Amino acid sequence: MATRPEPVPQLARVTPYAPGASPKPGSGPSYKLASNENPLGCSPRAKAAFLAAGEKLERYPDGGAVALRAAIAARFGLDPARIICGAGSDEIFQMIARAYLAPGVETIVTAHAFSIYAILADQCGAKVVVAPETELTASVDAILERVTPSTRVVWLANPNNPTGTYIPHDEVKRLHAGLPANVLLVLDGAYAEFVRRNDYSGGFELAGEHENVLVTRTFSKLHGLAGVRIGWGYAPAHVIDALERVRMPFNANAPGQAAAIAALQDDDFIERSLAHNDAELARLTTGLRELGLETPESFCNFVIARFPQTPGRTAAEAFAFLMERGVTVRGMKGYGLPDHLRISVGTREGDDALLAGLKTFFSK
Repeated sequence: MATRPEPVPQLARVTPYAPGASPKPGSGPSYKLASNENPLGCSPRAKAAFLAAGEKLERYPDGGAVALRAAIAARFGLDPARIICGAGSDEIFQMIARAYLAPGVETIVTAHAFSIYAILADQCGAKVVVAPETELTASVDAILERVTPSTRVVWLANPNNPTGTYIPHDEVKRLHAGLPANVLLVLDGAYAEFVRRNDYSGGFELAGEHENVLVTRTFSKLHGLAGVRIGWGYAPAHVIDALERVRMPFNANAPGQAAAIAALQDDDFIERSLAHNDAELARLTTGLRELGLETPESFCNFVIARFPQTPGRTAAEAFAFLMERGVTVRGMKGYGLPDHLRISVGTREGDDALLAGLKTFFSK
């Protein structure tokens, strides 16, 4: 007989998610370039709406996020009845896992996909099948080759975190066309707003026309509302119904809902954020390449850089060196990329500090 309560056995293989590190407290300036946050903060209108909502903290939030779903629907031309909101898109992923994954079924992720997909699958006891990537980019052929009768969910972050790469809409359509009708294709669009290419689509059309596509978005990145945890998903009615059955009541907090509604309406802040990201992303990429680092083109608000394996020049040593100088970036060992660091676009001052720090690191 057991001598203590024991969790379900599949939790033994779960490695908890590790967030990006914050700078060490010190006397000088510090810059967090580890979590892909908006360096401009959030919309002033969103902040005002958040503070106004704080006057009624004794009230439960709107459990159905009716006003927020209506605002999202109006912004993107969607049916509000097919939208579900959550505490960040992470909670939408958790709902998907609870609704569609269980022991004995399989789910497919790409080799360097956002780690939470596999964590949630492990929590549910599902088998995680990894599809290799080509030059840090999802391969439709590799994914389709791994589909079996046991496959239930295919996850595709497009563009992908942490690689910053994307596949064009025609490839996404080819992926969907190759999947059985009973396999749910999840298109994670956390960084969709940053892509400035004509061949890209966030996938709303696919979700609107087919029974097995779900698109997610977040207010944490472009809109700068990571601290209030608001995300949403768009899917066919039967998928939304399944997610509603596992959704916790009052899951999206009231100040966050109010801030998100206001953020959607602040076009000036959105455009300033995108313009800043375009300029600083290009500057970071150029600066890293000038230091001799292999830095693929990114379509997000971060870049990933490959460091040498030479002692004194490695990614781990660069990470520690920058940390001591008040600049935090993200190590990629947990994503199978131990020679890489992911670097968020920061303020101009933060990006200057990063580039200057790396220049000193390589010259020492």
